[in-house]
Amino acid sequence: MRAGLLKQSNRLNTALKGATLALVLTAVTACSAVDRKHGYVPKEDELADIVPGVDDKDSVAQTVGIPSASGVLNDSGFYYVSSVIRHRGGLEPKTISRELVAINFSDAGTVTGIQRFGLEDGKVIPLQRRVTSSSIEDKTFLRQLLGNLGNFGPGNFIDADN
Repeated sequence: MRAGLLKQSNRLNTALKGATLALVLTAVTACSAVDRKHGYVPKEDELADIVPGVDDKDSVAQTVGIPSASGVLNDSGFYYVSSVIRHRGGLEPKTISRELVAINFSDAGTVTGIQRFGLEDGKVIPLQRRVTSSSIEDKTFLRQLLGNLGNFGPGNFIDADN
């Protein structure tokens, strides 16, 4: 009987050690870094094919591709942005690399210059897409329905042509 208890105790210790090892391995792999790359930046040899003063927007788009962003106010340039963001477990994601290539155009539409920027050139600027929300999302259907009471009159139901 004593040998049976000893054997059962050894099995329990082995199972406990295995579960502890699995838990430690899970914790270690959960804390490992995962790098995610977003965006596209043309390579140096592709940019070397662009000739300032000769190439225009169409030829740039054919050579290096359509940009991820362009000048907002007057289409003054093409902007290619690439970021590498490191995710580590439950911690906040951190930008470890960001590269921006700006291709500027003259008023005539020809290339005036090509510039390359990275994190070493300044601080990290968070890229966000802002969306204007409507007030409809904050109201329930019943509130929207009751909110329209008083916004119309009998003239809305009578055909003015008769």
